[in-house]
Amino acid sequence: MKDPRQVIIRPIISERSYDLINDNRYTFEVAKSSNKVEIRDAVESIFGVNVLKVNTMSIKGKPKRVRTAKGYSRSWKKAIVTLVQGDTIEAFGA
Repeated sequence: MKDPRQVIIRPIISERSYDLINDNRYTFEVAKSSNKVEIRDAVESIFGVNVLKVNTMSIKGKPKRVRTAKGYSRSWKKAIVTLVQGDTIEAFGA
C-alpha cells in the first residue's frame, strides 16, 4: 500500500474546480501510477471523509516554445472525487 501523501499530490484550484465543490466534488492532482481504489483510500485517510465516486483522467502535455527551443509541458493525472452528501473538505476553503 502506498503512502496517501504520495498518491495525492495537490488540490487543483481553478474556477471550474470551485464550481464542482457546490456538487460535493473535489479535484486533485494525483500520482500517474495510482488507481481509483488508492485515490479513494488516500482521500478518506487524509481528510477523514467518505468517498462516493472517483473519476480520473490523464492530461497530456501541451506543446510549448521558449524562443527557438521547442518542448512540451509535463503530463499529469487528475482525479475528481465525489463525496457522500454531508461531508466536506475544509482545505479548499469553500
